[in-house]
Amino acid sequence: MPFEPDHDWLKETIRDIPDFPKEGIVFKDITPLLADKKAFTYTIDAIAHHFDRDAIDKVLGIEARGFMVAAPLAYRFTAGLIPVRKAGKLPWEIASQEYELEYGTDRLEIHRDAIEPGERILVVDDVLATGGTARATALLTEQCGGQVAGIATIMELAFLGGRSKLSGYEFFSLISY
Repeated sequence: MPFEPDHDWLKETIRDIPDFPKEGIVFKDITPLLADKKAFTYTIDAIAHHFDRDAIDKVLGIEARGFMVAAPLAYRFTAGLIPVRKAGKLPWEIASQEYELEYGTDRLEIHRDAIEPGERILVVDDVLATGGTARATALLTEQCGGQVAGIATIMELAFLGGRSKLSGYEFFSLISY
């Protein structure tokens, strides 16, 4: 399948849900994209095409929708798969990174032995919003000895300015709002 320079047609497969999770927020729901075989296949192939297959040792998926993108990408790259979870969800020795939310903080965790020193890690999520989660995940990757080969998302909510928190990292997103 050829890759178009403009991936905006994927927006047709993303559903807006007003006032979710709270009033005033328009949630971008990717479940229709995941259910559409052409859109989902194109999404995975386009992200994989952007990055050098030989430059990725593992793909790290951010809980929870990032898992759905990271798993097929890891398969495409013949790479390992690493889940990053919210605090308290992993059963083994963990490394953790705190990050700021709009009101307060949260914590992400990874198994301490998931990344070998020097491994090249592609960080994947469904959306880049304020950038806090992606930045925390990149820092967590480095804390474990990995090198961030890139950060990839299906979509970016550019009006929230999250990309500014990713200075120094290669960032790729298929579509932008």
